[in-house]
Amino acid sequence: MRNYHSFIELETGEGIALHDITAELGNTIKNSRINNGFLTVTTQHTTTAISINEYEERLLEDIKVFLTRLAPPGDKYLHNDIHLRDCPPDEPENAHSHLASMMLGSSEMIAVADGKLVLGQYQSVMLVELDGSRKRKVSVQVVGD
Repeated sequence: MRNYHSFIELETGEGIALHDITAELGNTIKNSRINNGFLTVTTQHTTTAISINEYEERLLEDIKVFLTRLAPPGDKYLHNDIHLRDCPPDEPENAHSHLASMMLGSSEMIAVADGKLVLGQYQSVMLVELDGSRKRKVSVQVVGD
């Protein structure tokens, strides 16, 4: 069994932004020369998430509205009491982003067969930015033969 690791880096959009990273994951599998096994993709940030869903424009807008309803940016959160925390003065009030990230999760494990991700017809792997825009990093590990 072999192991291959790499990172994907990208600039994300403002606020809640969904980025399809499926093609980049496919390139990672190709570079790994692993044909059968699994891939684990993990975000390196606490205000982003990894999710598998349909990457369709109107659904993406629904997801943004849904996440904003679940964790409204304007609500009162203890984490946003910046003056009570030991943090840089330019620290954003982003508790809502942390909470949305916890609901979605930080990683996915996906089967690899014949050198390709095993995904359904309409499934894409997305990095979900919840506190953008920023430069983000995603860890990718491929294990198999």
